[in-house]
Amino acid sequence: MHTNSAQHQGAPTPHADFARLRHLNARAVRDSVTLIRRMTPADLRRPTPCSAWTLAELLAHMTAQHNGFAAAALGHGRDPSHWSVGPLGPDPVARYRDAAEHAIAAFATVEGPDRAFTLPEITRARTFPAARAIGFHLIDYVVHSWDVARTLDLAYAPDSELLQAALPIARAVPDGDSRLAPGSAFRPGLSVDNGTGTLEKILAALGRPPDWRTPLFRDHHPGPERDAAGPDSTS
Repeated sequence: MHTNSAQHQGAPTPHADFARLRHLNARAVRDSVTLIRRMTPADLRRPTPCSAWTLAELLAHMTAQHNGFAAAALGHGRDPSHWSVGPLGPDPVARYRDAAEHAIAAFATVEGPDRAFTLPEITRARTFPAARAIGFHLIDYVVHSWDVARTLDLAYAPDSELLQAALPIARAVPDGDSRLAPGSAFRPGLSVDNGTGTLEKILAALGRPPDWRTPLFRDHHPGPERDAAGPDSTS
């Protein structure tokens, strides 16, 4: 019996790559949960790296995106109600955690990398294969984890495997004038030095200044940053 030479040599199969992608996405999402758990109610009014959004607005967006992507994984992405941004409620941390785990669980039901996802916030004209859609979700939560960490003056140190997977996804996001449109998820890309770290390259590719610090609270938290979220901080 003949076997595929790539499989014979131990190269990953598409399904193995897809399983790894889901695993890395879950890691990025749970890093964001770890950071959100450090938030206090007073922090909700802090400015964030996301244009004019406060942390409350960013958290509401992140929660809605988990629910929308979960719906897409389960075949219901076309319904706009799943993507709607609602009030944070009396326990925004628990609401966010539940939405995050809902997305992870929904992705786990997807049998293979070619399952069609409907993502109306990107386009209603076509669907996206699951692997690409989950890649979108992964890069969102690497960057949004950094957004939250910067907002709260926390360190964010995802492991190199996650960053190496996220970098080509970030670089594949179309740049140009479309990023200047109201509501664009990312700003035009920024240039960085060749020796810049992988996280900083991801941030710059998506228009986030890597040295951003929250202007309102910057002078009230001198000294080292608080505990980091990274490879050992996820549940």
